[in-house]
Amino acid sequence: MPELTIAYSNLEKRFARLSALSGAAAMLHWDSAAMMPAGGSEARAEQLAVLSLLSHEILNSSEIADLLTEAENASGGLDDWQRANLDEMRNRWRHATAVGPDLVEAHSRATSRSEMEWREARLNNDFASLVPALKEVVLLTGHIAAAKSSAFGISRYDALLDEYEPGITSATIDTLFDDLENFLPEFLGAVLENGKSKPPILIPEGPFDERIQKKLGQEFMTALGFDFNHGRLDISHHPFTGGIPDDVRLTTRYETDDFTQSLMGTLHETGHALYEQGLPREWRSQPVGAARGMALHESQSLLIEMQLSRSEDFLAFALPRIKEAFAGSGPAWEEDNILRLYQKVEPGFIRVDADEVTYPLHVILRYRLEKALLSGDLAVEDLPAAWNSGMRNTLGITPPNDRLGCLQDIHWPSGAIGYFPTYTLGAMAAAQIYRAAVKDIPDFASQIRAGKFSSLLEWLRRNIHSRGSSQSTNGIMKSATGASLTADAFKAHLRDRYLS
Repeated sequence: MPELTIAYSNLEKRFARLSALSGAAAMLHWDSAAMMPAGGSEARAEQLAVLSLLSHEILNSSEIADLLTEAENASGGLDDWQRANLDEMRNRWRHATAVGPDLVEAHSRATSRSEMEWREARLNNDFASLVPALKEVVLLTGHIAAAKSSAFGISRYDALLDEYEPGITSATIDTLFDDLENFLPEFLGAVLENGKSKPPILIPEGPFDERIQKKLGQEFMTALGFDFNHGRLDISHHPFTGGIPDDVRLTTRYETDDFTQSLMGTLHETGHALYEQGLPREWRSQPVGAARGMALHESQSLLIEMQLSRSEDFLAFALPRIKEAFAGSGPAWEEDNILRLYQKVEPGFIRVDADEVTYPLHVILRYRLEKALLSGDLAVEDLPAAWNSGMRNTLGITPPNDRLGCLQDIHWPSGAIGYFPTYTLGAMAAAQIYRAAVKDIPDFASQIRAGKFSSLLEWLRRNIHSRGSSQSTNGIMKSATGASLTADAFKAHLRDRYLS
């Protein structure tokens, strides 16, 4: 066996073990959010800390470093996917070696504790009770950022951002977000003004049985192509998608007086899940077989929820099933009214319930706050006041309490600083990708109205899902849409939907 083949093969074996450890941790995280009793939190924190430490020790070994060097010195014998895999291996290795095991373990324990504290704090509208745990997470995340910043020669925030969207920088995000901030306030005003001339939107009256909501969500998941033999739907405080590609775990939450929130939340997570299930099977245990980054991941959830599921064509298919499920009748259930309900634009407090016009403003606020938290310019204790001030300045509303304000998201308590910008990057990518799919697929609208989604899913599988991490985000975007990621398609989509 050639020397190169031995080195690369040994790397694949070690990264397959890391994949198994990561998968086990993902299942434990899902269980923590969806099934675990509160009394299991300390034991779970210990389990996750040990798994995190084991993964770090494997990645941080001199053996991995030697194998990487050996394989890279003779990389001419590798095919394109193997070279891309080697690049992804190197990136994971450099993230691991930049941070010591004690810090990794401490951070894992701190985030596990903080997540549990967040649930209670959110439930009781008690930000003060979260402050000690959140301060520890921010402090330790800052130490990780500093270590990676020193190792990579980039800013502390960019070092964290690289974990969620490799290769992108805050300078690039600032340019894109400045473009949106110059566009959105005036556009939002025009949309709100335009809405004044229309009749009031009628709200279907509940209660809406949670069991029926779940059954309806599962019906649409199946129609879109979700494989329940390799996944499931459950309930959590904050909707998310976890697990592994062969066992994808979705969660949602239900409100008995409003079926639209849970349905759209379920469809959003279905977009994430379809991406996971469509990743290249032959590379499942390798870094190159993972999702490229969170911008593309969020593009898939927002493509399903915003671009597709809030469209007139999708509603023509979905509404008869929704009306039948809830025995809906009367003016509130007419297609035009429901379409206006799904496309309603109104500043609100909750990010996950926001319309696609105001949603980026929620994200831009969080992006700026988390950069200030990381730099030390904003103390954790001062977060509620800064949050409320930001909401007033960007959306013209002030949360009446912290449960509707800075306690609504789990990201910071879980240590996910650097994640938030990917939501709006994903919205931009979703519009660009969806436009390309509509152009490429014959009779697209008629297929959607008939509830036939296989052509769309096949297009996404071919152009996005099956590519894994074999290319950069912009490389995948160029291959799929003909252009790098910009805000142009997103802005055009908003104009077409809300002002045309």
